[in-house]
Amino acid sequence: MQAQLNATISLINGYLWDYLIIFILIGAGLYFTFTTKFVQIRYLGEMIRLIASSAGEKTEKNHISSFQAFCVTTASRVGVGNIAGIAIAVVIGGPGAIFWMWVIALLGASTGFVECTLAQIYKKPLANGGFYGGPAYYIRQGLNSPGFSVLFAVLITITFGWIYNSVQANTLAASLVTLDVPAHITGGIVAVLILFIVFGGLSAVAKVAEILVPVMAFAYIGTALYVMITNITQLPHVFYSIFSHAFTLDAAGGGLFGAVMMTGIKRGLFSNEAGQGSVPNAAATATANHPVEQGLIQAFGVYLTTFIICTASAFIVLIIGDYTTTGLTGVALVQHNLAQELGPWAPYAMALFIVMFSFSSLVGNYYYGEINITHLTDKKIYLNLFRLGVVAMSYIGSVASLELVWNAADLFMALLVLTNVTAIVLLNKQAVAALADYVDQKRRGIKVPVFNKKVLPTQEGLVWWGDGQTTDSSAAEKH
Repeated sequence: MQAQLNATISLINGYLWDYLIIFILIGAGLYFTFTTKFVQIRYLGEMIRLIASSAGEKTEKNHISSFQAFCVTTASRVGVGNIAGIAIAVVIGGPGAIFWMWVIALLGASTGFVECTLAQIYKKPLANGGFYGGPAYYIRQGLNSPGFSVLFAVLITITFGWIYNSVQANTLAASLVTLDVPAHITGGIVAVLILFIVFGGLSAVAKVAEILVPVMAFAYIGTALYVMITNITQLPHVFYSIFSHAFTLDAAGGGLFGAVMMTGIKRGLFSNEAGQGSVPNAAATATANHPVEQGLIQAFGVYLTTFIICTASAFIVLIIGDYTTTGLTGVALVQHNLAQELGPWAPYAMALFIVMFSFSSLVGNYYYGEINITHLTDKKIYLNLFRLGVVAMSYIGSVASLELVWNAADLFMALLVLTNVTAIVLLNKQAVAALADYVDQKRRGIKVPVFNKKVLPTQEGLVWWGDGQTTDSSAAEKH
């Protein structure tokens, strides 16, 4: 049954990715890059400044700070795709796949900026404090398309709450199987832990992410840096392999140039999520003085996950260089490589990283689902059913086959890209106008730009950002 389902999904994925998604992603990324005048490069310093200045901000009631929102999105982005997914990319597409992963990240940072700025522009305040928003909201309010917004809300709820979480749980279980922990035991423990967290609500999720994300990111990056420094003489060869194989006609697995490119783009998109419409859901919940703040902060998240964390995983695999002979892939390959470099304790350290990465993604992915369930209905029973589904898929993913869960993730990722990118292309002028306003205020010496919706080409569908409306949602009931 699993084999037949996997074959069907693979066939659909082939058509979607080969003939549609790749052109949409690259085309949209170029379009946003030019219309924003290379915002992802020009304002890199501003991105870092905004993240640093928002760290440690105190929030009230159910408000979520810009830094907490960044941590939630990083929790979702920094998952097994950054370790297992990159190892799979190298095995299937060869070193050249990493080049295309970088390309899609550079373009994707502009896409991430636009979608997260739009999420802030069209966010809705809640009477009990905080905000909700995301693609379902800017599609409904900005494009005045309720049916289209419901389609997206359903897709992202299933994709992140259930499909992607099954991927995270699968890799988590696989990392512990190598340490003789049965998959069904891992699945049961994870399901119980997720049960307690998701029933705590969004503010509880944000607090978990704020603590867990920095710790796991720095620990993993530090380990990768150690491997690179101790093998520094091999780095020129690693870079040469990446660039020389990016345009060759043979991938590691015998595929053509298209396989190299496609593999890098798929795994890059899975890890940085730019264009999928996932990150804007968390970006919209942040308190901010200007929508562009979250646009810039979340654009940096693309760089963090791809150029730093994913690249670290790729370098571990490429420095050892035995990915074509071991017969291993995914997290097992990375564990094997680290064991060669660090000794027999390395698989245990890698298992700990996977546990942290996977668990943070399980938490972050749930966050997106709850926001969109709220968009679909305000009846608590449906939210609780969704939560139970998240718990169930955390267990099912642990015991399912690796290939099936990754193929299902690719399919739903493609469907999300189709719906979300269409929407943000149509609404791009709003994000560009907001950016122009932010830049203008900065040039006039205003240290903290404050946004007013009157600067936008159209105010239709906007319920926030009037005079003096920045971080305070106490006036929610008036809107």
